[in-house]
Amino acid sequence: MGDIAVEVSGKRHYSLVCSCCGKQYADDGLMLTCPNGHEPALLQTEYTENNFTPVQGDEGIFRYRHWLPVVREIPGSARPAVFRSERLSRLVGLPDLWVAFNGYWPERGGLLETGTFKELEAYTVLGRLPKDPVVLVVASAGNTAAAFASVCSRYGQPCLLIVPEVGLGRLKLPEALHPSVRLVVLEDADYADAIALAEAVGKLTGFQLEGGVRNVGRRDGLATVMYSAVEAMGELPDFYFQAVGSAAGGIAVHEAAKRLMAAGAPSNASTAPKEALPRLFLSQNESFAPIHRAWQAGQRFLVRGSVEDDKRAVRRAFADELTNRFPPYAVHSGVYDVLVESDGDVLAVDGESARAARDMFNDIESIDIEPASAVAAASLLSAVRGGRIPRDASVLLNVTGGGRARMARDHSPIQAEPSLRIASLGSLEEAVNQITGLFSVDLQIS
Repeated sequence: MGDIAVEVSGKRHYSLVCSCCGKQYADDGLMLTCPNGHEPALLQTEYTENNFTPVQGDEGIFRYRHWLPVVREIPGSARPAVFRSERLSRLVGLPDLWVAFNGYWPERGGLLETGTFKELEAYTVLGRLPKDPVVLVVASAGNTAAAFASVCSRYGQPCLLIVPEVGLGRLKLPEALHPSVRLVVLEDADYADAIALAEAVGKLTGFQLEGGVRNVGRRDGLATVMYSAVEAMGELPDFYFQAVGSAAGGIAVHEAAKRLMAAGAPSNASTAPKEALPRLFLSQNESFAPIHRAWQAGQRFLVRGSVEDDKRAVRRAFADELTNRFPPYAVHSGVYDVLVESDGDVLAVDGESARAARDMFNDIESIDIEPASAVAAASLLSAVRGGRIPRDASVLLNVTGGGRARMARDHSPIQAEPSLRIASLGSLEEAVNQITGLFSVDLQIS
């Protein structure tokens, strides 16, 4: 990264552990998978600090540095704003309803300038990298690209962002892209196409695949949603609601809850200590819901349609950022396992319900929320109407993105312009060659 003021530790205060075979590894800041020949499994972090010890005085995500897999702290981070919404609680009929708002809403303490909780990932992933990393390759439906574009541009971290054209509008940034950050837009493509191309580029010398849910930096960055919630609530919630595409956030908060319970997380003095993990209620677009279909069918593996059917369903989705065709559902300690462990469920939300929930939230709180957040809010309303949430339950609604319209009124975001447009992804090899040409002159990567 460029010359920035960072605090660098002498050694890593954690190790990586395979969730399948249990083998422990020293982290190099780049490791994504266990090399042992077994079923696909997520790596997890094991920290030397066993207690929940937020760093007082630090209001960004590095407040939780003892439970983040980082060797440096990147200045400028923020964290979720967690509050109890009295008006929303009355409307929904849940007195102990809390909101984790991830976006721009200064009055509430929301200072995520790209309007998405993906910033939590970006700061942690960059803090995990070795001192002289190669080009970080990031596939995104739009939100992740916005977060990495902003943070990598600010600190000169070489980065390649690959997004389908539908996600380009989300890349409205506080400042222009740094020359070391390149944006590739795929026309007539979806998120799965972006992932496939990123995987191909990431195998080349000089490039490093960021890795998505496989990256412990991503998941442990998203885990700060639960850490912030526990600080505000004084205890773990009984229920957790979030809309998901890959469900990295759902996996992350479940891992965080397990870590907090093992550490003897704070509990409200008026109640008995929590004996159960928060129940994960995840949600997807009704028109495109591979996780919902598989879970409702009681299957560990995804129920796949044809590529053509999936792409048509993606185009009909209310929240296109949730349209991951290959979520980590069956992988060991992935989506299926955390749903089982938490006694969770997956709901499907139609576009009309999501729009109504979005408008309701805006009317009540006077802040805009992103489509995925509207899907989550609609799923909460549906679960309450169906009698699935006890009135005395503590509930956390993760608003994963919001405040972009507010940001546009307060500031003048800059639309990121692509370095390259690829009209058709017919040949991965040809597309890879075009991309490597973007970097070979400027960054001297062989």
